[in-house]
Amino acid sequence: MSHLKSMDWVAQHLNDENVRLIDCRFQLNNPQAGIDAYNRSHLPNAVYLDLEKDLSGPVKEHGGRHPLPNIEELANKLSQLGIDEKVTVVAYDDQNGAMASRCWWLLNYLGHENVFIMNGSFKSWENQQLPLSSEVPKMTKRNFRPTIQDQLLVSVDDVKSSLNNQHLTLIDSREEPRFKGEVEPIDKIAGHIPGALNYFWQDNINSGGTWKDSKDHEKRFEEIPKHQSIIVYCGSGVTACPNILALKEAGYKDVKLYAGSWSDWITYKDHPIGKR
Repeated sequence: MSHLKSMDWVAQHLNDENVRLIDCRFQLNNPQAGIDAYNRSHLPNAVYLDLEKDLSGPVKEHGGRHPLPNIEELANKLSQLGIDEKVTVVAYDDQNGAMASRCWWLLNYLGHENVFIMNGSFKSWENQQLPLSSEVPKMTKRNFRPTIQDQLLVSVDDVKSSLNNQHLTLIDSREEPRFKGEVEPIDKIAGHIPGALNYFWQDNINSGGTWKDSKDHEKRFEEIPKHQSIIVYCGSGVTACPNILALKEAGYKDVKLYAGSWSDWITYKDHPIGKR
């Protein structure tokens, strides 16, 4: 089953009360930009979730730059937005699926089985002159009851204990210069977790802004056996999520997120650092 919905499908379900669209636009260097963009214009009946206010928790000593949010608070927020397990959710953004994928992964982690990403950005939607609105919809509250899927997540200890596990593949989703430790514009230490393979998350996207198809993903990850367990990380647990979706599209089953990612790993002084 694909985890993507076409823009045509979304356009046909704009007024479906059992479909909820989530606008996830967000800019790391300007946290206000996403909600400002939403207030100016969004898909009709779409609601907004903020990466740092809704899809992340408070930053602490450990846990990375975007720790997972409090589950009860997120479940309550989803309930207020009229989302429960029966509603089909489709997330979108303007960041090549980075923020929408974080939303998609979180709802999967909470046990929602009917969550998708729109195959195309807000800009693509706008360029095709599809319907837009500036009205913030009023949703009837529903009761979202989370059923945590622990098998989708690993802790820092899990990652550390798996470093020499030949039956597990560790994927770093950052761009190559950061992976190699040549540059580090965000975190205090450069490098990667030893043994990790580098698959840049933006390589999931075509030049036109849509996701590559499942055969392309299979080709991209062909060096990884389908039966392998896979742990995916990035800088802070956000852009790892597009790679998780791509791996799922390619047919991989056992794929987990290291939510704290590199920004958590380097907060432990005894952790090894890889560079090349």
